[in-house]
Amino acid sequence: MARVKAKVDALILEHLLPTVSPIKEIALLYEMMRDYPERPAKGLRSLFCVTTCKALGGSEDDALLTAACIEILQNWILIHDDIEDGSELRRGRPALHRKYGELLAMNAGDALHARMWGVLLQNKDRLGADTALQVMEEFARIVNETTEGQHMELAWVVGRRWDLDESDYLAMVSRKTAWYSVAGPCRLGGLIAGAPAAELDRLREFGLKLGVGFQIQDDTLNLVGESSRYGKQKADDIREGKRSLILLKALKEAGHEDAARVTAIMQRTRQEKTDNDVNRVLALMKHCGAIAYAQHTAQQFLADALAVLDTIRWSGDAAAVQLLHDVARFSIERQW
Repeated sequence: MARVKAKVDALILEHLLPTVSPIKEIALLYEMMRDYPERPAKGLRSLFCVTTCKALGGSEDDALLTAACIEILQNWILIHDDIEDGSELRRGRPALHRKYGELLAMNAGDALHARMWGVLLQNKDRLGADTALQVMEEFARIVNETTEGQHMELAWVVGRRWDLDESDYLAMVSRKTAWYSVAGPCRLGGLIAGAPAAELDRLREFGLKLGVGFQIQDDTLNLVGESSRYGKQKADDIREGKRSLILLKALKEAGHEDAARVTAIMQRTRQEKTDNDVNRVLALMKHCGAIAYAQHTAQQFLADALAVLDTIRWSGDAAAVQLLHDVARFSIERQW
């Protein structure tokens, strides 16, 4: 993971993102565009792309530019997501809009988004026009799926909806998280390797299952993980009013009075919630067994994902196939 991330980071920071401008405002924009990519991160998405490509007989070098664009995609999504959620921290440091204000941060995210499409055009020189176009079409689907999922979650908050169940949550995260975190990156690696449509379909199924488990684990770490490793404020999802699987399970299992009390707390804005409010919600989640339930559910999604992975007809590097299994397990069993 570290080796691939180092290559992708070097490509992004040394070749793909702008650095200097004689106009001070544009120089600031370039500095902001590089801010999130320069922060410590796992690089799982680019690793899924590169490793899948190798496992299906493709070349790592052929996949690097696309993998870099996946990381650029991740970073502009995070900039927008942090603004929409009112987040304080990202990867252990102040969120971009906390450093520079929402207007400039939003524009920096837009600039990264535009840069992503421009960089993807460079694939035509290495992969050929047909494959480059297929890659861009896959990116378009990833962006559409992700923004649809994000809209679902935001609409729940804006509409003050609590009449949700586990199926609503799973439908949302399969779009918001699973497509751009696992399914899309794996399919991109398969496209670059020239994999047949049947294998691309299996990669989608694998990615959606693992991506959902990945998000459930992320929700769990937000509540019980170490903030210094996880990189965000502890229990930030409670402060943001997120409808996580854990919260929905707790509301389902709690008594009427407890559920009403927690719902009233969750309806409050981030600024209105006190530490006692957050601790009260967290205590109910633990008491109802909601956190343990989420951890078990994530493990089930991992098992289902690995079962799909075993049905794929691999034609490339056996070590890469094993790495996909290992990284899948890490995605669910990680503590950061």
